[in-house]
Amino acid sequence: MTEPYLALKVVMMPRDTNPQGTIFGGVILSHIDAAGAIGAIHEIKKAGGRVPGIVTVAMNKVEFHHPVFVGDVVSFLTHVVRLGQKSITMQISVEVERAGATLKVTAAEVVYVTVEVGPSGYKPVAIMPSSE
Repeated sequence: MTEPYLALKVVMMPRDTNPQGTIFGGVILSHIDAAGAIGAIHEIKKAGGRVPGIVTVAMNKVEFHHPVFVGDVVSFLTHVVRLGQKSITMQISVEVERAGATLKVTAAEVVYVTVEVGPSGYKPVAIMPSSE
């Protein structure tokens, strides 16, 4: 397996909290989606592919193992699970460093499709250039 790619690192702010004082799960999910897209674009370019546009198709089960607090610096690490003809599946791991320990907050597998926007809307396109 390849080394994970640090796609995003974010400090959690008071605006991101729920009434219990922890970070909203939806905030973390949004960052997972963004980090996965950043990681996918990085991997596609590294493989020599093209990325006219990228959209999220699916996100698997996300289970939170530790709360995230205001001031935590959260890292979103990605690696490729599968690179298909028009889609890429990314594994995103979410970690926080607290009291000298790295805590695994959650992880998700997210599927993205490369698209072009045309007159009739979004159209999936091949990731790798054709050899015509």
